[in-house]
Amino acid sequence: MAALTNNDKISYKVLVIGDPGVGKTSIIRRFVHNVFSSNYKTTIGVDFALKILPVDENTVVHLQIWDISGQDRYGVMTRVYYKDAHAAIIVLDSTRERTIEGALRWKTDLDQKVTLADGSPVPAILLANKCDIDNQLGDDKLYDLETNNGFVGSFRTSAKESVGIEEAFKFLANTVISTEQGGQYDVPFLNREGNVNLDDNSTHYKHDSKCC
Repeated sequence: MAALTNNDKISYKVLVIGDPGVGKTSIIRRFVHNVFSSNYKTTIGVDFALKILPVDENTVVHLQIWDISGQDRYGVMTRVYYKDAHAAIIVLDSTRERTIEGALRWKTDLDQKVTLADGSPVPAILLANKCDIDNQLGDDKLYDLETNNGFVGSFRTSAKESVGIEEAFKFLANTVISTEQGGQYDVPFLNREGNVNLDDNSTHYKHDSKCC
């Protein structure tokens, strides 16, 4: 497949999922706008962002980022939100051990509801967020979580300090490109104008409540 360019206007749909308060919205706002606030209103349902991302000197991709409420894992709406997703980011809070199990439950939910053409899981990476605070998750544990649960990669991130986020999204974008080149998707690679109506590098968000 030829390298993607801005003229192709091809969007990859990326889900960002995880328990409430792990910092999903903060990660997205840091990635899209390079801003951080400790106050956001808890996402209800789903919010959207669009980021144009150069992954190398020849390749630019448009990422449609779906910020899905942490309250929705057991709701019927997740199947609707997951539809036609190309990849996912699952976030845990490295200062709260219980969010590890939550992340694994989200991974199970994802794998049951959206797959590649051969039935295998869509590419998903694991982000251990809030690494700037007390870290309760060692490197070996994070690696074990990645390799034992079908993640294609894992990263320590801090939305507050802007650590690891750009690297994680670029890694995932390259993984999606490789997966597409292998002919493993049976979902459309949609023209940007045919999807969520957002300006380039834009977000729709609510504000208040804390999670970073």
